[in-house]
Amino acid sequence: MVDVKKFKDIDLYGLIGVENIANEAEIRKAYRKKALTCHPDKNPDPKAAELFHKLQDALQILTDSSARNAYDRFQKAKKEAEFRNRQLDSKRQKLKSDLEAREKEAASRRESKYDNKTPEEIFQMELERVLKENSKVIEEENELMRQNFARAFVSAPASSDWDSSKHRIKIKWKADKNDETNGGYNDVNLPKFLDKYGDIVAFVISSKKKGTAVVEFKTQDAAEMAVQYEKGIISNPLKMEWIGDAPRSKKAGATVTESDYESLVLRQMRQAEERRKLIEQMKNEDDDE
Repeated sequence: MVDVKKFKDIDLYGLIGVENIANEAEIRKAYRKKALTCHPDKNPDPKAAELFHKLQDALQILTDSSARNAYDRFQKAKKEAEFRNRQLDSKRQKLKSDLEAREKEAASRRESKYDNKTPEEIFQMELERVLKENSKVIEEENELMRQNFARAFVSAPASSDWDSSKHRIKIKWKADKNDETNGGYNDVNLPKFLDKYGDIVAFVISSKKKGTAVVEFKTQDAAEMAVQYEKGIISNPLKMEWIGDAPRSKKAGATVTESDYESLVLRQMRQAEERRKLIEQMKNEDDDE
């Protein structure tokens, strides 16, 4: 079987020395002229003999109309494929160049901000940025919750026998003794998590023991709601417990119902989900880098 692949890279017209529109007479004339220079009887060079055999193949193909048409279609398909590949390579090259430019730009931004930083330090920087930039949103939400509680409890004033000093609440969270951020809590952001439940009578964050604070609320309702529902930062939740015995439950008429704290729970769930997504996104970005 003849291997047509050997003709893939051979221009039979150029080999003989004619244009691709030449007629049979012109092809034969050109063949005879070129064949004289490489005929084995006149030229003993092995390369000349190889060229002579290629000329014979070219003559046979180009002087047969059916074989010539098939060869022309074969060469046309080859050129079209080469053209498509060049276009594709051009597009690929442009995409590659655009990608490299974007990566270079992103790398320069990261280098200026994260130069010589460890993944942990980068995450710490991003976490602090997110908490700072979103503090206004949290403050707005806390104010809305505070207003909702004020409306919910306006008909249930504080009991005359409620003594906040006898019902203090201890707040605990995870914090290493050498942690300068104190687990992410301080005397500015921690009260903001708490005062949405009601007025705070006293608040102290321990300067000696990391991860602890004490709070007193003006009303029993506010204190009970804070103990039951406040979790603080989702990545380092708060644990709130009574110092001493918990206060006795109020009568049914003054008990906080589900409708009273429904808006609070919904907002807390939304905030927790937003924080979780932000933290997950930053972790993924750190892993990619």
